[in-house]
Amino acid sequence: MADPFEVRMRFTSQLQHLNASVNSSQKAAHYALKYRDMDEDLHSCILEQLERNSMNNRANIMYFIEHLCDMAQRENHMNFVRMMQKDILMVVDAVAPSDGSGAANVKVVRRVLQGLQQKHILQSDTVTEIEGCLKERDTIAEESALSPIDANAQREHSHHQTASAKVNGVSRPDKRQIEQRIEEDRERHKRLRESIWAIGDEGDEEFERLWDEVSEIGEDDYIAAEEDAMERRQALELE
Repeated sequence: MADPFEVRMRFTSQLQHLNASVNSSQKAAHYALKYRDMDEDLHSCILEQLERNSMNNRANIMYFIEHLCDMAQRENHMNFVRMMQKDILMVVDAVAPSDGSGAANVKVVRRVLQGLQQKHILQSDTVTEIEGCLKERDTIAEESALSPIDANAQREHSHHQTASAKVNGVSRPDKRQIEQRIEEDRERHKRLRESIWAIGDEGDEEFERLWDEVSEIGEDDYIAAEEDAMERRQALELE
């Protein structure tokens, strides 16, 4: 039997090093399911890392949660799913706090909640309730947006601003974190575009659908074709 402390430490490390790639989330999810007999302990690790890590990493953990619940459901290990259903509000509050410090993560939370609803992991009523909270957090983020004058004032009082930014225990992201977030969002958008344009195994389905949508050729179509041909002949004669 594996050492519970070692399993916890390795899982914690995987959560801390999650990135925008699907592989990193799947690897961590596979690890959690491998040691499913410790599911309660591993679930507590997820909640702890959501409280302790940067906003960027919290967004990555949010995406990981969708992978974990999906895989756990397919492997019929519903404990992970039930625990996440019970603590989903706590998860949302950690990823996109009500103080506006995680405003950049609101869209992430929405995407994951929609994915969990589509997979029948979350009830539509639960998602609707959380969406109401997210709308309020969107409003807070908009109201806290700085005008150019406010930005100058902020720079003049940087020391005071730095101190106030940590009132809730969450520091503003530094330049490196911002660049990392931009790169990770770019990678996710790239994968999303690829999934949209991906062609499934039944490649003829779209052709059949488009073919069914096309109307039958009628007399008007023949008349229009004859008129087009006549216009082309006249144009050639003029040349």
